[in-house]
Amino acid sequence: MDALMTRLARMRKFKTLLIAAIVLLPAGLSFAQAAAPAADAAVPVIDSGDTAWMLTSTALVLFMTIPGLALFYGGLVRAKNVLSILMQCFAITCMITVMWLIGLYSLSFDTTGMAKGVTDLHSFIGGFAKFFGAGITVSSMAGFLLPADTHAIPESVFFCYQMTFAIITPALIIGAFAERMKFSAMLIFMALWSVIVYAPICHMVWSGDGSFLGSTWGALDYAGGTVVHINAGIAALVCALMLGKRKGYPHTAMPPHNLTMTVTGAAMLWVGWFGFNAGSAVAADGRAGMAMLVTQVATAAAALAWMSIEWIKNGKPSVLGIASGAVAGLVAITPASGWVGPMGSVAIGGAAGIACYYGATKLKHAFGYDDSLDVVGVHFVGGTLGALLTGIFAAPFLGGLGVNGDYSGAYSIPSQMLAQLVGVLITIAWSGFISVVLLSILKATIGIRVDEESETIGLDQTEHGEAGYNL
Repeated sequence: MDALMTRLARMRKFKTLLIAAIVLLPAGLSFAQAAAPAADAAVPVIDSGDTAWMLTSTALVLFMTIPGLALFYGGLVRAKNVLSILMQCFAITCMITVMWLIGLYSLSFDTTGMAKGVTDLHSFIGGFAKFFGAGITVSSMAGFLLPADTHAIPESVFFCYQMTFAIITPALIIGAFAERMKFSAMLIFMALWSVIVYAPICHMVWSGDGSFLGSTWGALDYAGGTVVHINAGIAALVCALMLGKRKGYPHTAMPPHNLTMTVTGAAMLWVGWFGFNAGSAVAADGRAGMAMLVTQVATAAAALAWMSIEWIKNGKPSVLGIASGAVAGLVAITPASGWVGPMGSVAIGGAAGIACYYGATKLKHAFGYDDSLDVVGVHFVGGTLGALLTGIFAAPFLGGLGVNGDYSGAYSIPSQMLAQLVGVLITIAWSGFISVVLLSILKATIGIRVDEESETIGLDQTEHGEAGYNL
């Protein structure tokens, strides 16, 4: 009897639970359906349009180094050294590509330390979580996303895009020591410089929340004024000073051997730069469009300004002058491209054409250094000018986008100029100091400059055993 009563009690409990489940199930399903959209909205999905644009931008920026920069620099040197320039650009591209996978990407963009609260060190340098491409899969998305973002690009695309920046930055430096540095010393210097200089500066500016210059100081650098141009420009100055002048400089004439090649390279740089600046939006949107517009306008304004000064002073406008002016405009608008409007870009471009003309023709003669291909005069001067003018022309009342495109927020030019100046000075100090240390070590060990006989014969033959032209 007791067993029967127990069984009946269990049946009544099961019946009660079954009724409750039938009553509550519809409500549960309704709740789940209501909650589902919010959960889905919080998880970003790959945006095919943005991804397509970033794939294109990546190809454009790689196009800037090989063949763009290689041809631009290659035409400016003497015929006996043209292959050495092409080889240096090509070798740097290959070396940095492998290094980016091994650890440079992680040191530049890994923010796992910030997420764990280890913010002191990771404000300056990334962590090790992405070493050897760890975690980069077909489905992984770029790690720069904000919590509210609902669209993304594959991390593999962001990886490749930023890799092209890491490639062109050290490649820019070679113009300062063209025709006189050992190939072996160049490779070692560029490898170490990329780890110790490029990665920390890149992380401090672009790694997102918690970055020292970007988030903490609020320095604006849309596409590489500090990270690329000032960084490379000050290293180029150190290289020019520590290697010394080319044999015969400045008394022996050393004209470009092939201006056709140089202008072709400059044109490729101009086209590729749209990936550099408009691609930095990491989206196919209005800001990318505005970045493209101001890049075109600033470049044209700078080229016209350089050409005009040269025409007035020398009586003739030169092809080298207008091409150099275009590059100066591209450099100067780079940090500002996502923050300024069209008229601001005219001012920045015009100012860059004038400043870089004097930087390339007067500054190096006044201080007596041999910057072979005017890296300092164009990239350091233009990058510094552009970084500082960003603080002015980003102001909404001057047609700019303010900070993060916030037109309604208060914008203080003095405060932003201070942030820009801090970014410039820290980049100069770090890149300059480490460049001196690295070159000093190399000079004391393997040597950094070819011997006098090799320099006379030319680096094509002595360093690579080939000739650029078979005459």
